[in-house]
Parts: sequence; structure tokens; C-alpha cells
Amino acid sequence: MGQQSQLKSSLFLLIAAFIWGFAFVAQRQGMEHTGPFTFNAVRFVLGAISLIPLIWIMDRKSGQTKQQIRTSFRSASVYGLCTGLILFAGASLQQIGLLYTTAGKAAFVTGLYIVIVPFIGLFLKQRLSLNSGIGAVLAVIGLYLLCMTDNMTLGKGDLYELIGALFWSAHILMIDRFSRRTDVLKLSLVQIVTCSLLSFIVAFSTEKIELSGLYDAIIPLLYGGICSVGIAYTLQIVGQKNAHPTQAAIILSLETVFAAIGGFLLLDEVLGVRGGFGCLFMLVGMIVPQLPPLWRARGKGIV
Repeated sequence: MGQQSQLKSSLFLLIAAFIWGFAFVAQRQGMEHTGPFTFNAVRFVLGAISLIPLIWIMDRKSGQTKQQIRTSFRSASVYGLCTGLILFAGASLQQIGLLYTTAGKAAFVTGLYIVIVPFIGLFLKQRLSLNSGIGAVLAVIGLYLLCMTDNMTLGKGDLYELIGALFWSAHILMIDRFSRRTDVLKLSLVQIVTCSLLSFIVAFSTEKIELSGLYDAIIPLLYGGICSVGIAYTLQIVGQKNAHPTQAAIILSLETVFAAIGGFLLLDEVLGVRGGFGCLFMLVGMIVPQLPPLWRARGKGIV
């Protein structure tokens, strides 16, 4: 693998992290004009539309027959419905949480999925690394500094984001398993459409959908749909083709930093000294599990 290819991959992944980080800002701004479920419903529709041309191009390049394409869609539909349900839960909690917390804090708390995933793996009989243990401790310290109020309670919005992080963790594990069995892009399309449909159902039941509100939120919607769902996802796929998984995970985790920067620049969100240290602890806690093993045991145990 050439150095130039690695550099391009790192650049693609960095751009994806940048887009996802600023998407938290777009999501928060969008809800000034529309409800959380309405916003998600529309942005995921836009994301699905942006993926269709890419899927069509990839199918044409692969030289598959119409029957093979239909078969791959059927396979992706089964898995996509399952992941779509989890995606809906995670995205909904994240969007509701943004009503009560800042974009930067939401991104850092959501990013805890990097630490949570290895612990969920314990129930799947996967061993826990020393790196993951250290990362979890640092992340919990950071979470306390960032989110705990003076009366020792977790902020309402932060609690939504924390519960959402559990669903994002489950989503990552499901995608890791299902992506090995079906077409990744088609899987993504089906889960995005599922999430959008469920969001529309809840939106029509609980929110007042107004065209004027959607028009006022058009920029955040376009960014959150086309850029965050469509472009960034594509950049991730292209970037990870020539990047080591550890390298990719570290670069993508920088979305939390970009979210904090975006919140400061565009929404005048200031975390303060305590919040800044909390973000630092959480960022280090996210990165440590992705580094080479700090200690390796012989035989069974922690590796």
C-alpha cells in the first residue's frame, strides 16, 4: 500500500469526520424551525435519495444481472429493517437530546459508543482489552466533568444522548455482523428508509409539520441529509479501503472535536474550563482503545 494512497484515505476520513462533526450543529439549528422527528424524517429521506445514484453506479460497474441485483436487495432488506429500528432509536434520542444540550456536548457523549462497544462484546464472549478498560475510565471521568451539574445530576439532554449512545453501540455491532452478509450500500439504504418512515409516523402523530418550518430549516436539512448521510458515508467507504481500521477509527473519532468547534463558531456555545477538560478526557478515552495493545497477556485473560 503506497504512502500516497494512505494519505488520500486519511484525507477522505478526515473530511467525513469534519462533516459529521458540523452535522451536530446543523441538527441543532434545524430544530429551531421544526420538531426532532420531522427533522430526522426529512433528512433521512434526503440521505436515501443521495445514495440511490451511488448504488446504481456501483451495480452497473459490478456487471450484475437484474436478478442478482434483486436478490441482493432482498437480502439487504432483511438486515436493513433490523438495523433501521436501532438507527431510529439512536437518531431519535440524539435529536431530542439536542433540544436540551449543546452540539459539542452531544457529540462527545454520543462518541462514547467507541468505549461502550467493547463492553457489550463481553456479553458476546469477547475479551476486554486493557486499552478498552483504561479508555472507559478516562471517558467516565470526562463524562462527569462535561455533563454533571453542580447538584450532582446528569443534564436532561445529556441523559438522552447517553442512552442514545447505547443504541449507537448496538447499531455498530449489528452493522459489523450484517455487512459481512450483504451489500453494504443497499443495507445502508434500507436502514435509512426504515428510519425515515418510522420518524414520519411519529412526527405525524406528535408534531405539527409545517412547510414554512421545513423551508426555514432547508439548509440544515440539506446538510444533515445529503452531506452527513450521503457524502460522508461514501467518503468513509472509500477512505477505509486503504486505511488500517485503527487509523480510520482514530480519525473518525475527531468528529467530536469538530462538533465542539462548530458549536463555538456557529452557535456561540462555550464549554468552559471544566467542560474543556471533560472533552479532553473523553477524547483520549475514545482514542486509547484504538491504539496498539498497551499490554498483552499470555494465554487467557486480558489482551
